[in-house]
Amino acid sequence: MANKTYRQTLNDWRQERDDIIRKENGWLALAGLYWLKLGKNQFGSDPKCEVQLPERAPAFAGFIEYNGKSVSLRVNAGEKVYVNDKPADFAILQPDIAENPSFITLHDIRLVVIQRGNRVGVRMWDNQREARRSFPARTWYDIDESFRVPATYNAYERPKMAYFPDITGEKSEFPVEGYLAFEFNGNHYQLDTNKEDDGTLFVRFWDPTSKDGTYPTGRYLVADEEDGKIFIDFNKAYSPPCAFTDFATCVFAPEQNHLDFRVTAGETYNHK
Repeated sequence: MANKTYRQTLNDWRQERDDIIRKENGWLALAGLYWLKLGKNQFGSDPKCEVQLPERAPAFAGFIEYNGKSVSLRVNAGEKVYVNDKPADFAILQPDIAENPSFITLHDIRLVVIQRGNRVGVRMWDNQREARRSFPARTWYDIDESFRVPATYNAYERPKMAYFPDITGEKSEFPVEGYLAFEFNGNHYQLDTNKEDDGTLFVRFWDPTSKDGTYPTGRYLVADEEDGKIFIDFNKAYSPPCAFTDFATCVFAPEQNHLDFRVTAGETYNHK
């Protein structure tokens, strides 16, 4: 089979991005985010429950208890609830930032405890959610190969702490391991970069298209690595999950990653 052209590969990648948000337990199945209060938080379909499940769920399935440090689950007698696919009537719940988070399922509803700074909440996916089918397809600028630029990765001597704003209006501190340096239109730029566990270089950036044509708080990008060379391909810049659901907790570009030129490449966003 002949090698796919750059354009074909990129269009396949874009189609995959659209499929990913629609899959089971994907971003478009997200249907709720409930911050826990100290003590018992009931979960079920009854409106009195702190963690409100869809109507088809039991009225009171049990409660999630938060003691300020750990979170535990107690299931009411007779209800079928699973934690990581095993039937459970009691469990200590590991949050999403743990190595093995505790996923709770009942019917085709899934819950997980999330930890964001000092706040602890429960995220809910409802796989019967209509948006999985009806949400409009993702939209992109035309492919422009001039927006695929060679870059060099430079590690900081020790990771530096940087402030990243998030959807809640808070700023979270994250370690930044290094930066990507590149030239564009005769100017030199650098973008602070997080090195992920699998070695990929992940960037959050903002540019002036965010004011009118792309997601307002900026976009995400994973650098391409080929034959030992690194490229920043802005054609692969994509919107954060907050573009598709009100229940994501997105972290945005730090100020030092604000570019001064319009990146008319990658995913677009309808500001209306």
